[in-house]
Amino acid sequence: NILLEQIHLLRAQIYGRKSEKIAPDNGAVQPSLFDMPEPAGLEPEPAKVEISGHTRRKRGRRPLPEHLPRIEVIHDIPETEKVCACGCALSRIGEEVSEQLDVIPARIQVIRNIRPQYACRNCEGVEDPSGKTVKIAPVHPQIIPKSIVSAGLLATILTGKFVDHNPFYRQEKQYLRLGVEISRTSMCQWAMQAAAFCQPLLELLHQQAIGGFLINIDETPLQVLQEPGRSPTSKSYMWVFRGGDPENPVLIYEYHASRSGDAARKFLEDYQGVVQTDGFIGYDFLDSMVGIIHLGCWNHARRKFTDVTKAMGKDHAPGAADTALEYIGRLYRLEREARQKKLVNGRGLPNASGTVRA
Repeated sequence: NILLEQIHLLRAQIYGRKSEKIAPDNGAVQPSLFDMPEPAGLEPEPAKVEISGHTRRKRGRRPLPEHLPRIEVIHDIPETEKVCACGCALSRIGEEVSEQLDVIPARIQVIRNIRPQYACRNCEGVEDPSGKTVKIAPVHPQIIPKSIVSAGLLATILTGKFVDHNPFYRQEKQYLRLGVEISRTSMCQWAMQAAAFCQPLLELLHQQAIGGFLINIDETPLQVLQEPGRSPTSKSYMWVFRGGDPENPVLIYEYHASRSGDAARKFLEDYQGVVQTDGFIGYDFLDSMVGIIHLGCWNHARRKFTDVTKAMGKDHAPGAADTALEYIGRLYRLEREARQKKLVNGRGLPNASGTVRA
């Protein structure tokens, strides 16, 4: 039986649907979870199907945004055609308007920072108490001193890399088409220098993240091709921390060469509150930390029960795993109902004006 269940699970993982939604109940009565008496109020409820009214979306092209500037181009007929066959001049009785969306390609320009120099032709600065023979305005502040990159160019490059996922080598080709050569090496150096200057801001974000009552932590593997001292096939990790104000949460990404829990331990120094993670063993230290409540993830817990039902085959008799999935589904329905009634916000946290009761 164990080998057969392993085959069922493997076939479901390879050929089955990826969705973990539960199929509609076929009317079979599920046994009690772990063969224990069910608490009052948890008896299966009859399924209710509600169809709310809806409005049909009008077909056709969506209007262009009103905030965009409009440039009017008049396409008129020649003056010779504005005369009727009877000899009278034609009168304008209306117009037909159509709109097209246009874009102005990026334009590269050079900012020449000119600082005039001043000197006294009479005494050549000898009488000046400061001892300066030449006066000139101080160098204007720059994000990266003594660099050709302006704030606008740096913001464009970093936005393209980290927001639009446009690698440096592609941006290098884009700027070549615009007539300027900016090597990917320069872009990488500018990004690292900008990150160093942003360190104080990162510290403020970290303090804001640990200032809330809930922090979510997860890590995902990534591969770094040219990392000093490491093989290109070695696995690295990007750790993600989410916390702070629930309405305006802070997301902090940290790169680490290993999956060790030391990354999370260091981030949570001086933190008191709730931490939610998956079941990775690297988070087990949270269970023994004073002042921290360690929560798991329903999605990860639910997935294990789903694997059990897949391993038992499509036509298996309902068991404890099916009952567990039904209870979890009820919790999801409670959360959905609470969001619809605006008892909680979009992140499942209670609003100030309401509480959720199961």
